[in-house]
Amino acid sequence: MARFTDQVAVVTGGASGIGAAIVARLRAEGAKVSIWDLNMASNGDHAVAVDLTDPEAAERATAATLETFGRIDILVASAGITGPNGATWEYAVSDWLRVIDINLNAVFYTCRAVAPVMKAANYGRIVNIASIAGKEGNPNGAAYSASKAGVIALTKSLGKELATTKVCVNAVAPAAVQSPLFAQMTPEFLDYILSRIPMGRFGEVEEVASLVCWLASSEASFSTGATFDCSGGRATF
Repeated sequence: MARFTDQVAVVTGGASGIGAAIVARLRAEGAKVSIWDLNMASNGDHAVAVDLTDPEAAERATAATLETFGRIDILVASAGITGPNGATWEYAVSDWLRVIDINLNAVFYTCRAVAPVMKAANYGRIVNIASIAGKEGNPNGAAYSASKAGVIALTKSLGKELATTKVCVNAVAPAAVQSPLFAQMTPEFLDYILSRIPMGRFGEVEEVASLVCWLASSEASFSTGATFDCSGGRATF
């Protein structure tokens, strides 16, 4: 079903992992896709090499996408890292700042740049990729958990700010999903995460992409400021 014909989607971090699966699903359903990523290995229609921890770079990427397509209907903020695993009192300050900068600040900069475009058009869908860790807090993953909790709060705030428009803002909170991010985690940490998932398996990127694409569609017209789990039953509240 071509739900996104004539629509333009931006996917940050769309060169690999969950982001790449979202790009593939959006394209299969008719969207033109602009990938914003440091990695320029792109399977989209348009790619921008961008460091999204720079707020001016997010503005330039927005301008470049508008110059090519003239519109942005969908934003999926998927770029992120896990950072190292370790106890909070041993966590390097430099690592903490890097995780917060990429996982939270970059989402803010991207939403800040794109939201006015959607508001002016009186239509848009923003889907931020959060994490179950942002709800529960993973031991030995304080920076990642805190950054994703921030994404959830940002999503709630922005969704309420735009609630009287036709711009809907939601988040998806996956549990651990098979992706290149696993390479950043220790085997012990992965074993702990797996033990917390009632289904007894990790998620697949395509499962996350399916939920994201529903939230990115016009069908999701009465959901905003919400967080949708994709967790194998891990967080049930």
